[in-house]
Amino acid sequence: FFPCLFLGVGKTTLIQKVTQALKSSGIPIDGFYTQEVREGGRRTGFDVVTLSGNRGPLSRVSSDYSASRREYRVGQYVVDLVSFEQLALPILRNVNHGGDAEKGICVIDEIGKMELFSQAFIQAVRQTLAGSGTVVLGTIPIPKGKPLELVEEIRSRKDVKVFNVS
Repeated sequence: FFPCLFLGVGKTTLIQKVTQALKSSGIPIDGFYTQEVREGGRRTGFDVVTLSGNRGPLSRVSSDYSASRREYRVGQYVVDLVSFEQLALPILRNVNHGGDAEKGICVIDEIGKMELFSQAFIQAVRQTLAGSGTVVLGTIPIPKGKPLELVEEIRSRKDVKVFNVS
């Protein structure tokens, strides 16, 4: 796992380069990464991009703070939980239910505040980490403020190697 405190240090770029190298080596790999969305030079949100090329919104900037419906927010961003789950969960379920011949590497970029609004995602990540044979290449945030339970759980696992990206 690659933890990172600051955005923009290149952890997603690193994940993409490692993914390309593994794919070209013929290693079975699936998963997703998050990518910044910019409009007019300004960050307006994040997308989830699967390694098979599907894409959908993870979050978008919202200036409407008088929301009448239940919204999941991180700072100025409103999280699109439905879109995230539709893209990420099938990948994790496939990894968790695949046969031994299909075991490989599962990319999860990232396991952070936005993604952790999804209880189904939390459960799927735990199942993926508990499964045998699948290697997870993921990113987690460096702790600041209130710890994120799943992130700390992952960080403290004896079978996890954490690298700091700066």
